[in-house]
Amino acid sequence: MDGFAKRIKELRIKKGYTQAELGMMLDISPSAIGMYEQGRREPDSHIIMELSRIFGVSADYLLSGGEQGPREVEDALDNMRESLKSTGGLMFKGTLLDEQDTEKLFDAMLLAANILLKRRDTNDKEDNRPC
Repeated sequence: MDGFAKRIKELRIKKGYTQAELGMMLDISPSAIGMYEQGRREPDSHIIMELSRIFGVSADYLLSGGEQGPREVEDALDNMRESLKSTGGLMFKGTLLDEQDTEKLFDAMLLAANILLKRRDTNDKEDNRPC
């Protein structure tokens, strides 16, 4: 995981976080962050998902250095679902959402993405009309 260790350190420095600050965000010790960065310890999947969220990169990028290109909404939502399973769920204004409500939220995000694309298509067609 040498590449992983290097990417974690680079991303942490780029964001301006100390090992202590990143450790507090993850609820782990600064020495654990140091061990990740030195390749002496490997984080569990929950920590990898949290690092991905904090740094705004994919878990694939953290682990393999895969390219950081645009992601499909469905893929991002699948990653969110997996992350929520390992963290105990999702809350809104202090209230834990059950599985059905969480799925409705994901459905609403897909619907919103579809509406945005349709509006973009409509606007593009209007922009290309002859005057």
